[in-house]
Amino acid sequence: MPPKNEPLNSFDWMVVKPSLEEELTLEQSIRSIEDCDNVDVLSQLCVAMARQQWHQGKLLKQAVGHIALLDAVLSGGEQKP
Repeated sequence: MPPKNEPLNSFDWMVVKPSLEEELTLEQSIRSIEDCDNVDVLSQLCVAMARQQWHQGKLLKQAVGHIALLDAVLSGGEQKP
């Protein structure tokens, strides 16, 4: 719960704020991919990333749906399937 004097913005939790270390780690990974000349390694990486993206998208959709349901229950709203 936010402090009493702060307005409730139900979407604040969705703002991504990476730390400097996280940004640098991501940049290092990106540069490693850009520097790779091995087509087989890049192909395997693309396949793995496509699978991971699908799984994370599905998980995120389920999680947001669950959060919305919990929010509706906590705020006294109607529960819809």
